[in-house]
Amino acid sequence: MADKKITTAEVGQHKDDSNGYWLIVENKVYDVTKFLDEHPGGAKILKRFAGKNATKAFWKYHSENVLKRHGPKYEIGEVAEAAKL
Repeated sequence: MADKKITTAEVGQHKDDSNGYWLIVENKVYDVTKFLDEHPGGAKILKRFAGKNATKAFWKYHSENVLKRHGPKYEIGEVAEAAKL
């Protein structure tokens, strides 16, 4: 699904229950809505970064293996422009 281009403005709209929870890691967009209850750190942290670029925070707590293992399941596209959220 990485072929789909998604603007940061569109990502920014997905930060609540009615619109779902999307975030950016390394210029890829992930819909983590269905992952909220599975996330080991809890839903609260995902909701905090929803609609934003979470790259820095993601790498602070995760290894590359985490993104390789779970990323493809939730990846919905790539950022259409430089992520400056």
